[in-house]
Formats: sequence, structure tokens, C-alpha cells
Amino acid sequence: MKFRQVSPQAFLGDLIAPLARFAMPPHQVVDQEAFTAGGRELLVHHHHMTVTVEAHHGSPVTVRVLQKVLDGDAYTREIELICNKTGLAVLHGVVRIHLQYCKDDVRNLILGEGQPLGRILITHGVLTRIELVGLLLLNGDSLPEGWFHTVGQDAPGRLAVIYCDGKPAIELLEVISPIK
Repeated sequence: MKFRQVSPQAFLGDLIAPLARFAMPPHQVVDQEAFTAGGRELLVHHHHMTVTVEAHHGSPVTVRVLQKVLDGDAYTREIELICNKTGLAVLHGVVRIHLQYCKDDVRNLILGEGQPLGRILITHGVLTRIELVGLLLLNGDSLPEGWFHTVGQDAPGRLAVIYCDGKPAIELLEVISPIK
């Protein structure tokens, strides 16, 4: 399946559907010019967000799983990446992992929920390619309480697919803490 042929809204709707308590804030699909330079640097690339946000914030991050659904080999979870230095959420997201494309040790670590996904894939040498599906700008006045420590600032995000060893193994929504 080629995900770039799917509209960003259809991709997003399908991705979040399994999570009963997830409500997508008002947003718009945008191009990269709608982001600040910092937002573009953090979202418009082909690297794991774990590495990208750790470099940006100068600190390792940990993952917090907020809700999850395992349906056969499809494991969908709502997560936050927490900056170890500040204790604040720097990324809020939804990830669907097609576990049939993961080796057993990688699958077990993912389901163990103790490490960010990017760190697991990098540590285990999983060859990845990230395909951007769309960019989003979320209305800062409507962000759910607790997502980020900022109030009223629009938050940039991206929709993407991570191909692991050539297979479309991971679909994701990644929203980063608003950047000035």
C-alpha cells in the first residue's frame, strides 16, 4: 500500500479510530512554510523523532503510554515523549505498529513500553525509511489540557509512515510542543 496516495485526513482518521479516548484537536493540513524554522527542523526530515527531539532539547526522552489497543498484530497507542531534563512533554502522538513486520526481540520491547520506539529501532539495527504523509498545524487554543506546558500557541505536527526493512510497519501522528 502506498500511503502517500491517501489524503492526510483519511490517514489520520484511520490511525486514531481505535483509541476511544483520543480526540483530535481542530487542525489544518499545511505545507512546511506554515511552520517556524524550528518547526520545520523538527518535523520535515527523514529521521526518528526520538533522536530529533533529544538533540533539540539536549536531553534523552522517555516514553509514556497514555492508552493502547492491541488488535491482532496492530498495536495502536497514544504516547508522550517526556524530556528527562525538564520533565515536560515535548511530543504527543499516536502510533500504530504492525507487529508482524517486527522481529521478536523488537516486538517484545515495543510491547514492554519501556523505551521510545525510535531508540528500539535504532538499537536493533532495523533499517528504516520515513515517508511523510502530511503536515498539520493544531489550534493552540484547543489543545487538550496536559498535552504541553504552553497555552494558546499552535502546535505543529506530522503524519508519516515508517518502513522497516522495506515494509510499511509503523503509521504515526507526531505533534511537537509549540515552538516560537
